[in-house]
Amino acid sequence: MADLKAITTAVGELEEDKVLELLNDFVASNPTEEDAQKVVGACQEGMAMVGDLFESGEYFVGDLIFAGELLTEAIDLLKPVIGSGSTAKVGSIVIGTVHGDLHDIGKNIFKSMADAAGFEVYDLGIDQPVQAFIDKVKEVKPNIVGMSGVLTLALEAMKDTVDGLKEAGLRDSVKIIIGGNPVTKEACEHIGADAFTTNAAEGIKIAQSWVK
Repeated sequence: MADLKAITTAVGELEEDKVLELLNDFVASNPTEEDAQKVVGACQEGMAMVGDLFESGEYFVGDLIFAGELLTEAIDLLKPVIGSGSTAKVGSIVIGTVHGDLHDIGKNIFKSMADAAGFEVYDLGIDQPVQAFIDKVKEVKPNIVGMSGVLTLALEAMKDTVDGLKEAGLRDSVKIIIGGNPVTKEACEHIGADAFTTNAAEGIKIAQSWVK
């Protein structure tokens, strides 16, 4: 089994070569899918470290972006082990960062993991108006809509989006999950979403439980 602590530390310290070396060794050891999920968890803990260091002023935006790219690279390496590799899609998700918010690291992590878990993912991008979500839901009829936001004002934008889906008569046909730093149980209830998460791995578990 891989040294999870070492992986977490290497991701947290943005040591790309070390991360890739540890992960390549891990993949070569013919691991189980369960082990791979633990390694993804370790990478995410490393990302949480990066987030803390950013908040305390030790890391800058460039470091956050680099960490996001590093994580995408890590997930790509682990994909053959995480995913069943089957071409049949388990379900579809429309995701986007809501209007007024330009953050996409969390969304991109969720997207990589959803993709690896066998979902068809339609990523709208950042700063997406309510209408963009409505149009995409009409077009692809997904099982799930995922909304991301890091700023506190994103919570109101999420509520606007859920209200918009209600008005368009689409709310009952999808499950809605919201993610990002400011989301809480109370916010989730206020917004009218079905679930919330601040952790992409947990978000994927929730999404999988909905399509089973």
